Amino acid sequence: MIYRSKAPLRIGLAGGGTDVSPYCDLYGGAILNATISLYAYATIELLSTPQIIIEALDRNESVSYDMADELPIDGVLDLATGAYNHIVQQYGSVPSGFKLTTVVDAPAGSGLGSSSTLMVAIIGVFAEWLNLPLGEYDIAQMAYKVERVELAMAGGKQDQYAATFGGVNFMEFYKDNKVIVNPLRIKNEYLYELENNLLLYFTATSRLSSTIIEAQSKNVKDENKESIDAMHHLKEQALIMKEALLKGNIHEIGGILDYGFRYKKQMAKGISNDAMDEIYETALKAGATGGKISGAGGGGFMMFYCPANTRYAVKKALANFGGSFSPYQFTERGLFTWSI
Repeated sequence: MIYRSKAPLRIGLAGGGTDVSPYCDLYGGAILNATISLYAYATIELLSTPQIIIEALDRNESVSYDMADELPIDGVLDLATGAYNHIVQQYGSVPSGFKLTTVVDAPAGSGLGSSSTLMVAIIGVFAEWLNLPLGEYDIAQMAYKVERVELAMAGGKQDQYAATFGGVNFMEFYKDNKVIVNPLRIKNEYLYELENNLLLYFTATSRLSSTIIEAQSKNVKDENKESIDAMHHLKEQALIMKEALLKGNIHEIGGILDYGFRYKKQMAKGISNDAMDEIYETALKAGATGGKISGAGGGGFMMFYCPANTRYAVKKALANFGGSFSPYQFTERGLFTWSI
């Protein structure tokens, strides 16, 4: 038997950063995001030998172990080994040796939640193999616990839930890791127009999001007023974006994104830089009405809202910056697992 899973990456449309502790614990956070047709994949093949083999094909990394109930966390493919350790601890030893293979359609540090989405895919394929009684919230919460608590990887809470649930969601975050996922019923014509006008641009650089997120968290702990006020505005942005999408006020999207872009840069140093600011301003001059740095910032993907037919002028204007545009579609489905 072969067991497989796939989970979609996401783009954050508004509220980014308000899902990070301690802000969401103190004030409550809100984010609006949407999953797209880029995925993290995981496959488990059973072995007749007492071995555990883990391969990340997109990273050209692999490790091999003798069968054990706990694998080392040593900086090599820790997401996979961390997930395995947690599942064995919770549900007991696995019944045979296996080979776990993973692939992600976007690089780590892209700002599309690739690491957390991969964690969801890995937990999903184990759940498929071992027939674990896990619902959507269970998988998302387990992914968060393994990545953020047990592996101590800095970050927020939205990515695990987006990858598990899929679609366009307004998410609320509270203390004690309480998360509420509100799926939005947006008319197809509004989504098609958003998809047509929203360009996804890879800056050809990736970044270590944890350093930016740690700085953001520190600003909240230190009661940095500018940073906290910026997060309040981004939470408000999520509510404004939600209303615009539900009512079909698509012409407002660019301005709402620009509102968030200006405030997000105040959350912590390193979220933007001179190169990204130049890219952003060039896109605006070419006809975009707003945009966003995806994820924690500092590199990775950016998005630009280009009304009418300005997408073509924006693409032309950014041609000399060395990045690339990624085609995508919005997706309705989250984590999906199967066996054959």
